[in-house]
Amino acid sequence: MVFKKMLSAFGVGGPSVDTVLANPNTRPGLTLDGNVNLVGGDAPANIEQIGIGLVTRVEIESGDSEYAGVMEFHRMVVSGPLQLAPKQQLAIPFQFPVPWETPITDVYGQRLHGMTMGLRTELAIARAVDKSDLDQVNVHPLPVHERILGAFQQLGFRFKHADLERGHIRGSQQTLPFYQEIEFFAAPQYAQVISEVELTFVTSPHGVEVVLECDKRGGFLSSGHDVFGRYTVSHGDVDRVDWARVVDGWLRETTATYGNLRASSGFGAPTHGYPMHGHGHGHHGRGPGMGGVVAGAALGVAGGLVAGELLDDAFGGDDDGGDFGDDE
Repeated sequence: MVFKKMLSAFGVGGPSVDTVLANPNTRPGLTLDGNVNLVGGDAPANIEQIGIGLVTRVEIESGDSEYAGVMEFHRMVVSGPLQLAPKQQLAIPFQFPVPWETPITDVYGQRLHGMTMGLRTELAIARAVDKSDLDQVNVHPLPVHERILGAFQQLGFRFKHADLERGHIRGSQQTLPFYQEIEFFAAPQYAQVISEVELTFVTSPHGVEVVLECDKRGGFLSSGHDVFGRYTVSHGDVDRVDWARVVDGWLRETTATYGNLRASSGFGAPTHGYPMHGHGHGHHGRGPGMGGVVAGAALGVAGGLVAGELLDDAFGGDDDGGDFGDDE
């Protein structure tokens, strides 16, 4: 019996956990529904807590280097203390709210190259090794996101890559500790002015802040530089707008403005209405610290960071999907 207790402390013969999602596909602002399924081990187990959280890979700058880490950015406790009898089977249902700012991972049924997302379940067991489970989650765009992404494609932009950058966009309503950048190669009609565009959505229940970062080409007497624009749309504008025309206007307004970006203190005061004008030169800055992080957010598995490859391995390397909109 003592030997079995010792093995249990090392996770041998202990309880197992398996989370089953009713549907791994979701959108910002919706929920993920499912069950945490427990099976008791060889001996009774005192479960201290069962928690689930969304985890993703984030690019983190440290000095002159950049590395990828896995970050948990939204967490919920599914169950408090309970005792699990040997071989007992227990299913605990949950509804997990997906934050409005959750980054998009899939567009038109295809994974955005560079994006990874999972729901991690952690089973804290008294005097034993904790158990965990990881399930892939697919976050699809809201209608307004889809229309704007479609407009870029309609204008001839080609998707390049997507990633998450740790930091804060100054002046925005961002609450998560990172923001998503969706990168495009410039369409031919813009190629003489810009080479690439990075698109960021900061989404709330009321609408979306759209941040554009354009890599502006240098001229005969000037060097290249980045220019920034910020615009706001409401969810109700989805079917009332010619999005290709609007996005084209945003790009022309943003690239027509030149500012000393590094000296800028951030975006100006918000302008209400649609679209937002006069913000073609704001600084896409990272605010100090981690203010505004949702309650309960944690970094890594145990308060630290783990290699981004671990998340890819758990999902079988899902980075190899085609660019969105491709026929391949």
